[in-house]
Amino acid sequence: MKNHCLLLSILLLLSSCTFQPRASWVTTTETAFWQEQPDLLSASADTVRTIDVTIHKDKLQQTIDGFGACFNELGWISLSRLNPADRESIMEELFFPEYGANFTICRMPVGANDFSRDWYSYNETDGDFEMKNFTIANDHQTLIPFIRNAQKYNADLRLWASPWCPPSWMKHNKHYASAYTGEAYDEKYRNGLPADKVGHEGEDMFIQDSLYLRAYALYFSKFIEAYKEQGIHIFAVMPQNEFNSAQIFPSCCWTAASLADFVGNYLGPAMEKQQVDVMFGTMERKNEALVDTILTDPACRKYVKGVGFQWAGKGAIGGIHERYPELKLYQTEQECGDGRNDWKGAVYSWNLMRHYLDHGASAYMYWNISLEKGGISRWGWAQNSLVVVDPASKTYSFTPEYYMMKHLSHYVQPGARKVETAGSFTDLLAFVNPDKSVVVALANESNDSRTVSIRIGNRVYRPVLPAQSVSTILID
Repeated sequence: MKNHCLLLSILLLLSSCTFQPRASWVTTTETAFWQEQPDLLSASADTVRTIDVTIHKDKLQQTIDGFGACFNELGWISLSRLNPADRESIMEELFFPEYGANFTICRMPVGANDFSRDWYSYNETDGDFEMKNFTIANDHQTLIPFIRNAQKYNADLRLWASPWCPPSWMKHNKHYASAYTGEAYDEKYRNGLPADKVGHEGEDMFIQDSLYLRAYALYFSKFIEAYKEQGIHIFAVMPQNEFNSAQIFPSCCWTAASLADFVGNYLGPAMEKQQVDVMFGTMERKNEALVDTILTDPACRKYVKGVGFQWAGKGAIGGIHERYPELKLYQTEQECGDGRNDWKGAVYSWNLMRHYLDHGASAYMYWNISLEKGGISRWGWAQNSLVVVDPASKTYSFTPEYYMMKHLSHYVQPGARKVETAGSFTDLLAFVNPDKSVVVALANESNDSRTVSIRIGNRVYRPVLPAQSVSTILID
């Protein structure tokens, strides 16, 4: 009887105690990256007078496919300057599940892009409409080992692809570039395009003839098959990177109407046979009508599984999401910076992530994974990267933008749902993972620390956000 009374007393005592759920969290500032903080205790919402933001776990928005970057030739070359142990450490940090950046979805080029070693395509034999001379031999030196190295750490890594330029003989100007570099460029960056062979937005540089269009769809199919033979599955393609932009590096302008014809009558059927999705993109203009041209074309629309946006395309994603709420939308290339890899660029990156994810993006992709110090492309453009390699000292560092990406990618699982928030504090993003954990990422761009009261259900968490910082809180 005494034992029963003692047990009853213990149960009553425990029931009278207030349970205090804890939350783990991490902060990043310009001078202190990825600082783990002491766990946050929560309080009952009834005891907190002011709530700055409420996380509505039940108000679900888009499903998140994941985060990642692009496999570029210059990325692999930069990593190859390091000793193998350091290179493996970087790849593990980027791709091993639930470890570092936790990248799960990435992009690759179909042939050369602006961060390739130089121009190439998979078939430069003029008039080879049957693609008898198709080869990915170039990629065995760079892209294939790069991707395989990532797969070693994440066998489930998802990969999609887009061309910057078709084989040059398929273009009216018979050249990979679409803009003239001119004498102002350093000689080593010039592309050799005659001034009278430039392309223009709103024009088709690809030869709009069924013989060429059919051959180009076959070119895509050969690419899918060749990579599959290397154990690399491409789950989706987009028909053209930045189809409105005539650039000094590999590029090709198309009209939206011609892309609709290509997708609806050539690429779509070819990719359906390969069991590969087609997404429209990449959209680098804020002109929503260009996307509408694709989505209102009956032959094309049935093949288009989503749309990808980058650069000024960020001005179009919101309207497209409103009109086509069920359509999958990707952010396909983060704006590239200037090679300085500074804190200002990292803050800009945070605001880009927030913009795209607040307007329906299901995936977010950085651009260059790694570059040598200075970040100069084959065509003379300095850009930022997640990793900077110093080839002279054979050392490397992760950049501030890497940590900005990690604040989301490390915690937000594929299949997570973005959720609605409400309140006076708006510089944040919130998600509910498949395992029911809640992720809240917040920025404090002011010069003073700030306490923010965050309500989740009937509990409130009150982190003190450092000045000029980004923080992520995980509530299990």
